[in-house]
Amino acid sequence: SSEKGKYIVNLKIEGTLTGVIDFNQTGNAYVKVEGLEEDIFVHSKNVKHALQGDTVLIVTYHFKGKKLEGSVLEVLERSREEFVGTFQLIKHKDFGFVVSDKKSINTDIFIPKGKMLDANDGDKVLVKMLRWDSNSKNPEGEIIKVLGAPGEHETEIHSILAEYGLPYSFPEEVEKEANEIDRQIHDSEVAKRRDMRNILTFTIDPKDAKDFDDALSIRKLQNGNWEIGVHIADVSHYVTPGTSLDDEAYDRATSVYLVDRVVPMLPEVLSNDVCSLRPNEDKFTFSAVFELDDNANVLNQWFGRTVTHSDRRFTYEEAQERIETKQGDLAEEILTLDRLAKILRKDRINKGAITFDRSEVRFNLDENNEPVGVYFKISKDSNHLIEEFMLLANRKVSEFISLNGKGERTNLTFIYRIHDDPDPVKLEALREFVGTFGYQMNLANTKKVAESLNKLLKDVKGKGEENMIETLAMRSMSKAVYSTEPIGHYGLGFEFYTHFTSPIRRYPDLIAHRLLQHYLDGGKSVSQQEYEEKCKHCSNMERLAADAERDSIKFMQVKFMEKHVGEVFTGVISGVAEFGFWVQIPENGAEGLIKLRDLMDDSYMFDAKNHLVYGTRTGNQYQLGDKVKIKVMKANLIQKQLDFKIVE
Repeated sequence: SSEKGKYIVNLKIEGTLTGVIDFNQTGNAYVKVEGLEEDIFVHSKNVKHALQGDTVLIVTYHFKGKKLEGSVLEVLERSREEFVGTFQLIKHKDFGFVVSDKKSINTDIFIPKGKMLDANDGDKVLVKMLRWDSNSKNPEGEIIKVLGAPGEHETEIHSILAEYGLPYSFPEEVEKEANEIDRQIHDSEVAKRRDMRNILTFTIDPKDAKDFDDALSIRKLQNGNWEIGVHIADVSHYVTPGTSLDDEAYDRATSVYLVDRVVPMLPEVLSNDVCSLRPNEDKFTFSAVFELDDNANVLNQWFGRTVTHSDRRFTYEEAQERIETKQGDLAEEILTLDRLAKILRKDRINKGAITFDRSEVRFNLDENNEPVGVYFKISKDSNHLIEEFMLLANRKVSEFISLNGKGERTNLTFIYRIHDDPDPVKLEALREFVGTFGYQMNLANTKKVAESLNKLLKDVKGKGEENMIETLAMRSMSKAVYSTEPIGHYGLGFEFYTHFTSPIRRYPDLIAHRLLQHYLDGGKSVSQQEYEEKCKHCSNMERLAADAERDSIKFMQVKFMEKHVGEVFTGVISGVAEFGFWVQIPENGAEGLIKLRDLMDDSYMFDAKNHLVYGTRTGNQYQLGDKVKIKVMKANLIQKQLDFKIVE
């Protein structure tokens, strides 16, 4: 037909590209291509057998006057082979299907007879995809783990870990190795170390913490300066390369902090006992010891292995009380550290650091892990005190390895924590958007950007749009990762930065300890390629752990809101998309979706640039940051989703 002919004429093939595919809830997708500013739209009927996060080859084309579009030719690399979902047994037949929990996985996985692992109809399971023939509607898979009944607390927590391929328990041989570790403080080992046991030392940690990675020591020197020791658990003394313990720690790369439990990187005998800097116990530590004058200038530094003895464990609350009331044991020492930390912090901000003080949501759980309350964790002076000395140690360790005495680069391979400059396109969009609220931003250079961001974050404090503008500012930032290339840390305003202070819960810190000792011993530079590989793995595992942590918070929020279905709240629009918008309830942080198709008063269109939807007839608008009244309609524990309805 001529219609078809016309259609072809208007179609211009542009070529093929490779990228990563990202689905939204409508089944349509976008492909992110490295080096391209705009993602390429792929209609749901052109996604072929691609799934969320896969690397795909696409052919791109233009329809006359329209944006570049794409169609998937083939899947080059699956982002994952294992999925969590609910098993549906087809009655009187010898097969079933697994329906994924994730909206972004829009196909059911076929499970043939013999591949069901005794799963019952309705069970939550972990399934491994075996193959997906080009002519089959569904991929074929096998069930590798039955997780339990959907909606139940344990099932859902295990599902979150399984969803990201995170382990739950340690292999027997790892536990065995950990239990056989010699925990004695032998004189022969003490002799090789700097003995700092007689110097006043203490820890400041959250009240529920058991893994104490770091301690501070303080004493006044005869010349009137301060000696501040940052003492870090010497995990590398106990966990050595070539052991199953080390292999397992590397695979995990990080501890995962879910709402109701920690999945530790190291077995508990190490993380909460042998390595943990508990009060009144001698411990092996790896220390950064600084001489500071009264203006917090670092005059001297020393790095090396030590033996220390913590005299006191403070919670952040107890330390904060000493800072505020100037009363209580060790108040004088804590006040000195606080005063020095405030100078360090001010100095950092003057040099271009950005201060995101996001409040984090926390839950009060009863003995059955049911959420009975929600509160927000706020950073206070005592948190900043510890943070500043950890930042100092991390920065000085990386500078010590990267620069020689004359300030020239040494080119020794090391593991850095890097944070790239923000994306100029996103910054410009942020500037335009906050301009509509009357906030100004100067993007002339990096320093001005940092100043503008800090001013913006200060100016929005306590305003209705605070959360939304903070979120958008966060999204304009790059993601911090590990790398052997020290490009600097934008957010902290540091030229060199590493992670040294948490080796119990982060593998990169353990790598930093080993490399620092290697170079202190006069060792030659290690292979950059080998360590770049480790950096990539650690960055990837950190991202998965963060996703799992976020999911566990979402799960708890939905669980908390189950009791409030039918109630009305005032919320703030926190996100806008082509199919609806999200509303967040400020007092508990819970976020729910309002679907555009449920708005009966008009038909609504999405305006991406201005973060809003508008009614085509009435001109009625719902914009990011607007206050709205909502009713909680549904709490879906399995999809960790709340459905809201607008209340007039």
